[in-house]
Parts: sequence; structure tokens; C-alpha cells
Amino acid sequence: MDQTARRPLSDEVYDRLRDLLSSESFPRDSRLPAEEDLARRFAVSRPVLRQALARLRAEGHVVSRKGSGSFVREPPRPAALNFGPLHSIPDMRAFLEFRCSVESEVAAHAARRADPEAIAAICQARQRLEEEVARGEAALETDVAFHHAIALASGNRFFLATLEAFREQMILGIRLTRELAGLPSADCRPEISREHACIAAAIKARDPDAARKAMADHLHGGIRRLFGA
Repeated sequence: MDQTARRPLSDEVYDRLRDLLSSESFPRDSRLPAEEDLARRFAVSRPVLRQALARLRAEGHVVSRKGSGSFVREPPRPAALNFGPLHSIPDMRAFLEFRCSVESEVAAHAARRADPEAIAAICQARQRLEEEVARGEAALETDVAFHHAIALASGNRFFLATLEAFREQMILGIRLTRELAGLPSADCRPEISREHACIAAAIKARDPDAARKAMADHLHGGIRRLFGA
């Protein structure tokens, strides 16, 4: 099956925006079209477009100026934040523990600050994830998109940049958790689904403590599924 067809829509929009920024029509400091116009141009919702724009901002390709819109920046230098590859099983465990500390706070901030569009984007990302998993697909990128939607909802670009910096490690961690967990993958799915639902529900209810706990429970659950009690 075509892997590209299963990519999150926000990733496809991100690629198309990168191509747009590379064109001569948008030199440094030029203003991008309004979100409404870009969403119409790419035939996507504004929450999907905002996820793609947020990723571009985190990478330094565009900058938002309050009241003026988004502007093209000079191509950034390579990111100083580089986590590098995971070399061992203990390295993987340390990475998952690090994710738990960071993303628990990301979820709490999202519960405090998420606007209705951001909450809708989180719920849509979770729904896509559920549908792909139900079809037996790996859904690795879609799982990452769910977590990125939460980081975007936090309203803190540093959270989003951190998640973007360990994107490849996150994908590897999700894959290993599913492939090497002691329980058969199908048996883990309901538990993981419930964890995702609890995270989304807590953010939607604007309960930072519940969101923090739900995310911690989810990531600690991944550690348990991978390494045992």
C-alpha cells in the first residue's frame, strides 16, 4: 500500500508550503497570504494549515508578526537542538522518560490555552489515528501528528520546536513499543486508544492536572509495555 497516502494531511500541506517558500514569489521578508487564503488554496481546514505553519515556525522558515501575519525568514542554520540517534535499549528508555517529563507539561499547557480550533485539531488527529489503527495500518506519522497537535495547542513555540527536534526518535520509539511489547499488538490497541482518549478529553475539558496525568499515564504505559513493570 502507498505509504504517502497515509501521511497526515498537515505533513502534505507542510511539504507544499516548503515548495511555496522555495519559489521566487516569496523572497525573504515577504508576507505569506492570509491563513484563510492559504487554506482555500490547499483545500484544507484552517486547523490543518495551522499545524503545518507551526512546524515551519518551529524550524525557523517563517515568523509571525502580531497583527501583520506570517513572513518568510532567511533559511535557518542547522538546528542547534539535535538529539541524535538512539543507540541502545537503555537509551530508548531514557528517551521515553524524557518525553514523559516534557509532554506532560505540554498537555497541561494545552489544556490551559487551547482555543476551539486547536481542540478540534487534536480531536481530528486522534480520530484519524483511530481509523488507521483500526484498518491495521502502522499509523506512525499519524500518532506523531496527534502529539504535535497538542504541542501546537500549548501556544508555546519552544515546546513545538522540541517535539520537532526529536520527531525521528519519537517515530522509532512508537514503532519499537508496538513491535517489542510483551503483549500482542492487537491486545495493546484498546489500552492505547483509551489513553489517547483521556488526553484529548482532559484538554477539551481545560483541566491541566488531568491532562498532565493522562499524558504521563500514556507515556509511562509505553515504557511498561516495552520494558515490563
